Formats: sequence, C-alpha cells, structure tokens
Amino acid sequence: MSVPDSLSPASGPTEAPFVVVAGIPNFRDLGGYPIKSPTNHSIRREVIYRCAEPSRVTKDGIETMQRLGITHIYDLRSDQEIKRYEAAGRGGIVEWEGCERVFVPVFQNQDGSPEGLAVRYRNYAAGNTEGFTKAYTDILRSAPPSYRTILLHLAYEPSKPLIVHCTAGKDRTGVICALVLSLCGVDDEVVAQEYSLTEVGLTTEWKEKVIQHLMKNPVLKDNEQGAWNLISAKKANMLATLQLIREEFGGAEGYVTEKCGLTKEEVEMVKSNLIVEKPAVHYIN
Repeated sequence: MSVPDSLSPASGPTEAPFVVVAGIPNFRDLGGYPIKSPTNHSIRREVIYRCAEPSRVTKDGIETMQRLGITHIYDLRSDQEIKRYEAAGRGGIVEWEGCERVFVPVFQNQDGSPEGLAVRYRNYAAGNTEGFTKAYTDILRSAPPSYRTILLHLAYEPSKPLIVHCTAGKDRTGVICALVLSLCGVDDEVVAQEYSLTEVGLTTEWKEKVIQHLMKNPVLKDNEQGAWNLISAKKANMLATLQLIREEFGGAEGYVTEKCGLTKEEVEMVKSNLIVEKPAVHYIN
C-alpha cells in the first residue's frame, strides 16, 4: 500500500508512555512500570510496543519506528477482519523495510474487532464488566497459538523490539499485554491503569469515525452509547479480567504454561529479559 508523507491530525498523546508515530494512534511503550517485588525493579523499556492498526502510518511514522529498532510487528487481526476493513477504506496491511510482519490471528475465521465482538456478545456494548469479561474469555480461549508466538519472541529474542496490534489496540492487544505485565509481577491496579490508557490513546477523530461505522451495524442501531462503550477501556474491565484469569487459569503463569505451552524455563527467560533493576518511570497516583 502507498504511504502518505504526512497525516493530520496528530496521532495522539505525546507524553510517555506514548510515542508519537505519525499515522498510528494509541502507540505506546509497555515498559517502565514497577513490579511488586523486588523493589526498585521495573519492566524493561523499548522492547514491547502496542498500538492500533497501522494502515495509515506515514513515512515519518515509519522512520520513527525504524529509529526505535523495531524488527517485528505482530498482527492479531483475522483475515476476514482485515479484508472487511480494507474494503471500507481503513485497516489494511502495512509493511516496511527492516520489520517483519507476523500474522498471528487470535480468531482464525471470526472478526475480533469491537464491532465483531458486539455481534457475538450483545452485552459487550452494555458498558458493564460482565460483557467485557465474556468477550475477553473468548479471546483467552482462542489466543494461545498467537500469544505463544509473541511470548517465545520475548523469551528468545529480547534484543529485537516488537509491536503488538489488533484493530483498536485495546482488546486482543490489551489481554496479551496484561498477561505479560502480570507474569512479570506488576500489580493488578497498575496493569489495569496501563490498559485504560487507550481511553486517551485513541484520537477523537479515530473514535468518531469508528462510532459512525459501528452505528451502521444492526446490533447497535439507535444505540450510540453502546457504540461508545465498545471502544472504552475502563480499569474495572481489566481488573475483572485479571481476577477471571486467576480463577479459571491459575493466573498469568498458569495460562502461559498450561494454555500457551511455555515451559517453566521459558517463563523464567521472559521474566529475566523483561525485569530490570531500574526505578519505574510510571506510577499509579
């Protein structure tokens, strides 16, 4: 696909953990957060980045990602979803020199976008935690092959920074990022706060265009509030999901070993690669 030289408006917030990558909303570094123990340790920065779909990235944006040294971009969307969004003029595939796109769909034959989830879980648009935890349970049950690939990258290739994205960079991306942080010992409140940053990471223009698109779906007809709920990222939703992960999968470590098939040694490699003896740069107020 062609890449525009510039794009207006700006891609979103400019303060850390956000990174300005022209044309890609919700782009941020997953590192810099404190772990519970030992003290004075945190998650390594400039290894894992997360964002919304990158199809409108500009040449400047690509140059930024090249300067960050990003070598892999993991796309969690399904073929069906990509084709539908591409046909609508948004959400295609983008690739650039020096970075390998890795196709790791969470849902092989289903649309995992907020709209797709709304069709399967009508209460996902209701704005309560129950709808989100049901949707996120489906993600957790479908995602092990996809998440395994990303986790093994973190275990064996920690010197190669990566991007994880889906459509909004919120649900499928949010769940894998929460698992990684939780696996490394980041407190639930911090994990949920990081998840909620999508509320400010997605630009107003992006949200308004998505809302217009969502409102065309019969499931959301005359339900604008429901459409806004779909693209929300409330702390309570992630806190409920982390509790669910503990109850159903034995926590993040239980999930990545039992469902994703990582060995205990590989889990320790992920932790060793991501936990550094440096003060955190992001805290919960």
